[in-house]
Amino acid sequence: MRLFVFGCGYSASHFIHRLPDGARVVGVTSRSADKLGQFRADGAPAFRFDGGDAEAGMAEALAVATHLLVSIAPGDAGDPVLATQRSRILDQMPALRWIGYLSTVGVYGDHGGEWVDENGPLRPVSKRSVQRVEAEAAWQALADERDVPLAILRLSGIYGPGRSAIDNLRAGTARRLVKPGQVFNRIHVDDIAGALRLVSAQARGGVFNVTDDEPAPPQDVVAYAAGLLGIDPPAEIPFDTAELTPMARSFYGENKRVRNDRLKSAGYEFLFPTYREGLKNVLTP
Repeated sequence: MRLFVFGCGYSASHFIHRLPDGARVVGVTSRSADKLGQFRADGAPAFRFDGGDAEAGMAEALAVATHLLVSIAPGDAGDPVLATQRSRILDQMPALRWIGYLSTVGVYGDHGGEWVDENGPLRPVSKRSVQRVEAEAAWQALADERDVPLAILRLSGIYGPGRSAIDNLRAGTARRLVKPGQVFNRIHVDDIAGALRLVSAQARGGVFNVTDDEPAPPQDVVAYAAGLLGIDPPAEIPFDTAELTPMARSFYGENKRVRNDRLKSAGYEFLFPTYREGLKNVLTP
């Protein structure tokens, strides 16, 4: 495996440190000068990419890549990688064997708290989720034209070291919002890396929900994290009276329980099957 990553952020960075034996990174992109410097210091060829012209050397790195991972969100103008690199992926990546695209379970929209799997209807509510549905279709069209497998990994709410209820409690920013019947789906970043390791090593295509076994009310997660820290949890705040940004409030407009059976059937065993194991790992990695 020779891997190139567009958009090497939190999730993709964990993956590149857990590659299968014999795999190597031939290129990553970021918009951050600091991150680019860190990648280069770690020995990874790194290129600035913000949807504009490709940085020198990026085309050569893509030309030798066997595996391509895309972890950049689409915008109003569509997917930035497809907008600028589609022809190169089609015509100038002779070794390409697999494409991975990191999407979101937000594409399912609201299901009133019911269970949904990869065959469920896509009913995106937010603009960002509508854009994800369009980007998934566009990447599938490219993969079909190129005749390579595409794995679409629909991620639930990502947490892990530095991004968790434990970190929020320590920072004094955690809140226990209560909306009756509301649950959220979650996934530890190490399980994202593990799922990617599996499907990329097998060059497996298809759609996979990457989410743990227990969708749960957000206030329960905060209370459990507080218990791990040995502190009292914040007081509960009724959702209807809470002051929230429009984006934060929009997350509560979608309520569903997302199944992960297909990923398990592919052979993946979760490191952190619920938020309890995951938060314990964050506390004592």
